[in-house]
Amino acid sequence: MSYVIIGAKGMLGRALSELSTRLARPWVGLDLPEFNVTLRDQVEAAIPTGTTAVLNCAAYTEVDKAEQDEAAANKLNGEAVALLAEVCAKRGVPLVHYSTDYVFAGDASEPYPVDGAHAPLNAYGRSKAIGERAIWDAGGPHLLLRTSWLYAPWANNFVRPMFKLTRDLPEIKVVADQFGRPTSAEHLAAVTVALLDRGARGTLHVTDGGSCSWHEFASEIGRRAGHKCRVNPCPSADFPRPAKRPAYSVLDLGPTEALVGPMPDWHQNLAKVMDKLEPV
Repeated sequence: MSYVIIGAKGMLGRALSELSTRLARPWVGLDLPEFNVTLRDQVEAAIPTGTTAVLNCAAYTEVDKAEQDEAAANKLNGEAVALLAEVCAKRGVPLVHYSTDYVFAGDASEPYPVDGAHAPLNAYGRSKAIGERAIWDAGGPHLLLRTSWLYAPWANNFVRPMFKLTRDLPEIKVVADQFGRPTSAEHLAAVTVALLDRGARGTLHVTDGGSCSWHEFASEIGRRAGHKCRVNPCPSADFPRPAKRPAYSVLDLGPTEALVGPMPDWHQNLAKVMDKLEPV
């Protein structure tokens, strides 16, 4: 196996890079400022002969900012993905791309299937849906992996600032009416490689097992850290944001688990991440 990892400096890109090194899989990491995934000449030159998969971790992820600059989100999450998909399809190289639960409406009462209809609530979700359709339209070999609530021992994610808040404050409020599945970036990286090794193709969902609210997630972070902070539940209305969030965006894991086995519960994956949390 030989991987090209785009966005290698990001949260997921780091997890994939470190895992590839441990597995002795040759890989090339690409990221700004040396590499710009929106430029055709750079994309054409980025995939050397012998590449067995291109893993695209580059994304516009500022959900609220996208409401004011949807064009920027569309450029990176839509147009750049279309370019990557086109180049990979022409060369017959599998493209692994990561998408989001935000492509769905968030009003379901049971997990969203992999073939659920797009109905995004915000600009970020719309931009990611553009990227998904571009991959399908390109017709090349691909593995489109939707995920949610990504976290890691490093980078900017829910776990690290919540660890700090529950350490430093006596009491906080966290939204209790939004439900989803947390996802360890290291778990997502491991499942990605397992799926590639099995020759999996198409659209799948990868998250930790189980589901929770943001309040439950935050409470477990504080509890596991041994912090005394009181984590109080509150409605989303207490924290108005420019971008509307889905109330229920749990993703169906059935097709993925049929290929690689059960996903570890989020409590287990969170414990592993917190055991090596980088300082905050």
